Amino acid sequence: MYLLGEQPAYADQLINRLQSIPGQLLDGLEPSGPPLRLDAVEDLAKVLPGNQLFLIENGLLHALVDERPLFYLQEGDLVGLRQGIELPSCRYRSDEPLSLVPYARGDVFKHIYGSEKGQELFIQYLIGHTALLSDALARLKQPEIRPATGFQHFAAGEELIHQGDEADHVFIIIEGHAEAFVDGQKVGDVQKDEIFGAMAVFTREKRSATVVASEPCTVMVIPKDQFLSLMQSNPRIAHSLIESMARRIDLLNKEVTQQRLAKPAE
Repeated sequence: MYLLGEQPAYADQLINRLQSIPGQLLDGLEPSGPPLRLDAVEDLAKVLPGNQLFLIENGLLHALVDERPLFYLQEGDLVGLRQGIELPSCRYRSDEPLSLVPYARGDVFKHIYGSEKGQELFIQYLIGHTALLSDALARLKQPEIRPATGFQHFAAGEELIHQGDEADHVFIIIEGHAEAFVDGQKVGDVQKDEIFGAMAVFTREKRSATVVASEPCTVMVIPKDQFLSLMQSNPRIAHSLIESMARRIDLLNKEVTQQRLAKPAE
């Protein structure tokens, strides 16, 4: 995906990252048939079967939302996710030949949900596109109502979140590494590509830990309302995220227990 018009400062980095995700998601999964080759098309939805997803192999697709050009999809992007839910009208058209690699829709989702890495990558893919489109929409609105979605950069030693603070955002580390502390004790690591800060958003409680950058970090910041809306509209994604969070909580509990057992009696 590439936005038309003015680009936010973080867009190029995020777009390049999103561009690589579909290939990773489909790695190891065989296409359901030979590439579909099309000439210029005015409405792609009218010629594509609804039970398949397509990876753009060659060509450029212009996306018009309510007949207004907003962004375009290019080689490496995934087409066909907009199904099964009422969404604003979006028409994909192309002025040049297209080559699309087909994949059975059901097989794609089974493949993605078959691994925790696939689930995390898919969440990042959807949230990343949501952040880009939200920013594009904000640029059409007045500055005072523009959301704070975007990227933040942290030097080593800086706090990403602080224990006890209000939970207004969810975060994804795009580059770098951080460590989590509870009451000053290290309880875990936050790796690149990992979502953090979601638990307090779900529970509406204050931050339960402090997260500190152990090296320079680039972090995607998603406002809680936007994140919760995405979870509500995508139950499968919410389910996979909850499973991932449950595993992390279990590891955290074990780490805390080990530290308490190792602490000498007073």
